[in-house]
Amino acid sequence: MRRTGYGAIEMQSVDRVRVLDCGIIANKPDLSHSECLRRLYGGMEELVKSFQPDCVAMEEAFYGKNVKTSMILSMARGAIIAAFAGMGIPVYTYSPRKAKLAAVGNGNATKTQVATMMAARFAIDIKMIPDDATDALALALCHGQIAVVPSLTAMLPKPV
Repeated sequence: MRRTGYGAIEMQSVDRVRVLDCGIIANKPDLSHSECLRRLYGGMEELVKSFQPDCVAMEEAFYGKNVKTSMILSMARGAIIAAFAGMGIPVYTYSPRKAKLAAVGNGNATKTQVATMMAARFAIDIKMIPDDATDALALALCHGQIAVVPSLTAMLPKPV
């Protein structure tokens, strides 16, 4: 199963954050790459219609030894970025390490530690949050912790 996690949060201050929704967009392995990309693009459009985000945070490009996998992930990122760009929504990218640091306080945290912290912070049953969605929540939290503090906004990365 090919999965892309998402997390929508509302952040009024560093201490006032709530999850609006989180989940995954799943594509079956037998779908063509073009169909998967179309579904990702459409899924992002649906999320924007539902939550009307001010911005989007996503993981920086993945660099792996498997060139084919890296290319497929890059195509997926491109479809997602194009969807948001077409709707005028800025996209900010963060390394997994930075997102883990913001969410857990440890840039080397495991997926289980990130999931445990997100479940505890947002009072969500950990069994109800898919792995990829916990990563997305951590990324949203990472961005929000900078974006809601006026004195820190100069530290925001440039949108892609």
